[in-house]
Amino acid sequence: MQWYFVASLLTVLTSSQGILTTLSQSNGGYKYDYATVPFLAEVFKLLVSSMLLWREIQSLPSTRMTTEWRSVRLFPIPSIIYLVHNNVQFATLTYVDPSTYQIMGNLKIVTTGILFRLFLQKKLSNLQWMAIVLLAVGTTTSQIKGCGQTSCNSLFSAPIPGYLLGILSACLSALAGVYTEYLMKKNNDSLYWQNVQLYSFGAIFNMGRLALDDFQSGFEKGPWWKRLLNGYDITTWMVVLNLGSTGLLVSWLMKYADNIVKVYSTSMAMLLTMVLSLYLFDFKPTLQLFLGIVICMMSLHMYFAPPNMLVDLPSTAKAAPENLKEISVDRRNES
Repeated sequence: MQWYFVASLLTVLTSSQGILTTLSQSNGGYKYDYATVPFLAEVFKLLVSSMLLWREIQSLPSTRMTTEWRSVRLFPIPSIIYLVHNNVQFATLTYVDPSTYQIMGNLKIVTTGILFRLFLQKKLSNLQWMAIVLLAVGTTTSQIKGCGQTSCNSLFSAPIPGYLLGILSACLSALAGVYTEYLMKKNNDSLYWQNVQLYSFGAIFNMGRLALDDFQSGFEKGPWWKRLLNGYDITTWMVVLNLGSTGLLVSWLMKYADNIVKVYSTSMAMLLTMVLSLYLFDFKPTLQLFLGIVICMMSLHMYFAPPNMLVDLPSTAKAAPENLKEISVDRRNES
């Protein structure tokens, strides 16, 4: 399977997630407990990965699976990072409004490139660095509203702790992705075995979050397992399946591609969501959205296109041997 096919599918599914989540609302709210969606998505990914691992073992008995504790103990770390990241998100939103937070979230594009270079020792060309910066600029441009609106003014009026927490949130998001890529590529273990480990801990941590929510609310609504599926309908299940499928595609990209491909997929998904919202919801197109899409397309071409398509290489190098030959012949005739 080619990485660009998986990346394109990830773009479509990631774009669908926001639309499906909006469609699952009723009167501006959720009839179901939204905290149960990530838990069920982790369970779905765990079940799918377990079945695929079982099939792989049946067809290939020599499937590689590292079961040593020193290797297994590394797999809870991404879940821990995401847990801290979620708490930092809530803390950031106490200082800045959602529009400002969304714009600041684009910093994770650049921080992913930096951590990708530092921790994974992956070298990027100058053109690729420019492309990554352009991608951040493009996504930010598409999200900025008219300067007469609130978000444009609030972007530069947030308190200093808000900016610091926003930077920390971007770094944690990038760190979780880069560390996951490190786990997936550190050995030749089966992708499905690695997924089983990742999603087992993911399900445990999400279960812990549900239990903590119950404890903090004094079990006002009863234990989480008794209301797990309350308010679920076909649209809600589509949200769960879409979120789970997105996670499976991300793990494939972490194994066989890299974080930068994932960043481009999710960034393009955001733009695709905006475009689809023009037809599905009451969303009016803006000049900023059009400019953002153009800049992101330029960035996409700049990062993945071969260098000879971006820079005209001089042709004098090929003509040099012929010139030298002509000169040597002329000198021989003169003698």
